[in-house]
Amino acid sequence: MSLYRRSQAQGAAFFFTVTLADRQTSLLIDHIDVLRQAYQRVARDYPFQTMAICVLPNHLHALWQLPPNDNAYPLRWSLIKRYFSRELPANEQRSLSKIAKREKGIWQRRYWEHQIRDDDDMQNHINYIHFNPVKHGLVTNAADWPYSSYSKTLKP
Repeated sequence: MSLYRRSQAQGAAFFFTVTLADRQTSLLIDHIDVLRQAYQRVARDYPFQTMAICVLPNHLHALWQLPPNDNAYPLRWSLIKRYFSRELPANEQRSLSKIAKREKGIWQRRYWEHQIRDDDDMQNHINYIHFNPVKHGLVTNAADWPYSSYSKTLKP
C-alpha cells in the first residue's frame, strides 16, 4: 500500500474538490448560510485568497492562493468541515469508525487537491469550477448559478 502525500508547497495556489459522504443529498445548498459562515470564519482566522469557488448540492470546488510561508490548507478544510458539521444533525447511517472518531458522517474524509502549476493551469481550473453547475445540469448558463464566484470573477 502506498502512502498518499499532500503537497507541502508554501504560498502556492491549490484547486480542491470537497465532497459530502452522501452524494444523493443537497445539504450544501440547503444549508448554504451555515457553510458560508464556516468558510468565512476560517478565512478570517487563517487567511487565504479565494480565486474561485462553486458550491453544488453535494460537493464544492475551490481554488485558493495561500499566503507566503503557509501550507496549512488541510487545517483550513478540517475546520470548515467541523464548523459546518457542528450546526447539523449527525447522519443516522454512520459507521462505527465514524462514531469512534466523533465524525457526524456528513463529509467524505478525504478531498482532492491539485497544486496549480502555471497561469494556464489556473485559468483551466477556474473555468472548470465556474462551469461545473452547467456540467451537472443544474443551470444552462454558469452566470445563473447563485452559489458560485462566476459573476464576481468575470466582471467586465
